[in-house]
Amino acid sequence: MSAPDEQKQDTPGDFGDLGKVLVIIPTYNESDNIAGIVGRLRAAAPGADVLIADDNSPDGTGDVADGLAAHDPHVQVLHRKGKEGLGAAYLAGFHWGIDRGYDVLVEMDADGSHQPEQLPRLLEAVRDADLVLGSRWVPGGAIVNWPASRKLLSRGGSTYSRLMLGLDLRDITGGFRAFRRDTLVGIDMDSVASQGYCFQVDLAWRAARRGYRVVEVPITFVERERGDSKMSRAIVAEALWRVTAWGTGHRLGQLRGAAASRLPRGGASRKTAGEDDPGNTPAR
Repeated sequence: MSAPDEQKQDTPGDFGDLGKVLVIIPTYNESDNIAGIVGRLRAAAPGADVLIADDNSPDGTGDVADGLAAHDPHVQVLHRKGKEGLGAAYLAGFHWGIDRGYDVLVEMDADGSHQPEQLPRLLEAVRDADLVLGSRWVPGGAIVNWPASRKLLSRGGSTYSRLMLGLDLRDITGGFRAFRRDTLVGIDMDSVASQGYCFQVDLAWRAARRGYRVVEVPITFVERERGDSKMSRAIVAEALWRVTAWGTGHRLGQLRGAAASRLPRGGASRKTAGEDDPGNTPAR
């Protein structure tokens, strides 16, 4: 079932003042979905370009993507050597877009869970922000066709990450996002090694820690109708241990900073000369 008929969709707008906009869609075995998603996206944001980053899908997704690109100059295809994970695909797409002068880069899934018709609200919000998160957990956000267990996992993951990392963000694991080019450059994305849920947490946390303006806009997330979900226990486990490690390091850094601030003037701290403040070093 698709999104409810009464769900308000955004109308295409003029986003020329944002500069060049690139929507990056990673794919692996999405041959049944990609043509429809790209068609809806081109209607929703006619001025945006599309990059399909295909991880050598055995179901022929790359061939379908090539066919779309052959008939639409706004569609490009990045063929990758194999399945290397969501994070690696997005990083490759970010580099592709930055190298070609794009000003706003958007993450969007290929399976229909991120409705292309809601892209204009992300682009509208990024006029006054550095990073915009499409959020399921702010007022106006919703999820369609998910079982209670998936909702609990998603909401629980966002809540745990928010508390561990000290972030005031409601949907830190979501993957429908719009980045300013300067934000991606400024967060040292080349040092990102995480994947899946954890990749999304990593990027949002880096942006917030470096003082970029991160805002959330409500979206309606729709469970895929065709194909298989890429969610796995390994992805959840990676997110859990990385967020726990980052959060623990962040809290320890805060405690060390508080202890140092209580030292008498001229007193020595345990921090060695040239050592970076853990609260300002890029997350690994």
